Amino acid sequence: MHNYENLKVWQRGMDFTVSVYHASARFPAEERFGLTSQLRRASSSIPMNIAEGSGSSSDKEFCRFLEIAARSGYEVLTGIEIARRLGYVENEQAAELLERSSRNRRHAHRPHPQIAE
Repeated sequence: MHNYENLKVWQRGMDFTVSVYHASARFPAEERFGLTSQLRRASSSIPMNIAEGSGSSSDKEFCRFLEIAARSGYEVLTGIEIARRLGYVENEQAAELLERSSRNRRHAHRPHPQIAE
């Protein structure tokens, strides 16, 4: 078992989720149950899966949850790109969120001892 709160990948995932919530707060009201909701669910899935996986009794199971978290990151990438193309986020803000998502996924793919660095 791992203490997820000490994992850098979980901390970054939490920060990223907050950033996505802030960015999506400016989306049009008609997106409340569409893109806004989808982006928020996908981004919050990242740290939630890391936390859930940290309770696993095996490293293999923990790595499975890290993979699920990484896949949620891909979903967020697509949602941010959709928001950018629709003009819901500025190019600069989208680029920052996309870079943070990519960085988080790279860390989630590392062997677990390194994610606690």
